[in-house]
Amino acid sequence: MKLKSLKGYFTKFEIALWTTSVLLIAISFAVFDRSNYLVFAASLIGATSLIFNAKGNPVGQVLIVVFSALYGIVSYTFAYYGEMVTYLGMTAPMAIVALVAWLRNPYKGNRAEVKVNKLTWREIVFMSALTVLVTVAFYFILEFFDTANLLPSTLSVTTSFVAVYLTFRRSPYFAIAYAANDIVLIALWVLATISDIAYLSVTICFAVFLANDIYGFVNWLKMRKYQNDSDDIN
Repeated sequence: MKLKSLKGYFTKFEIALWTTSVLLIAISFAVFDRSNYLVFAASLIGATSLIFNAKGNPVGQVLIVVFSALYGIVSYTFAYYGEMVTYLGMTAPMAIVALVAWLRNPYKGNRAEVKVNKLTWREIVFMSALTVLVTVAFYFILEFFDTANLLPSTLSVTTSFVAVYLTFRRSPYFAIAYAANDIVLIALWVLATISDIAYLSVTICFAVFLANDIYGFVNWLKMRKYQNDSDDIN
């Protein structure tokens, strides 16, 4: 998107949400970390991606790819191999796939807004079965690599997979799946913070992400309603 096109694009609430998110991330970094600039950069990029995702804008998926790469490195430093493998091996590639899907399905030709999709019950059953298979497979993979906090790490894989699948399929519920993943990650990084207080900044980062994902879900429901209403009129 061009800078000029951003003027008036975000609502006052969205600007306030993004600004508050950035401030909280910056303050937590300054107070609890002050050394790991990779975490700081990943957090800022992640927060920015979410405000674009909440608008159904493909730019959000581009930023998710960058965030996934940085977060994968951060996860490696604390032996959270599940997070590393999930974001580098699943979230980043699926974000690229989602980017293509979003670009191919603009709402009425507007590439800054994706057409909201509705999943059939058959696809929901398929997604659920696939999620179980992915969860079981990753449990043994993570166990083999002696992953720290195995059970919550496996649960993170589960919620991440559902989130990226729903993102690719343009379902509003991708934001709920990401919110569930945020809760799991908050728990994971609280455990990490017990060993190193610097990781509290990562915990606060995912708390910020949780608030953004909740807003994203609400906004996608609004998008779905006015898209459906507009389609009915036409």
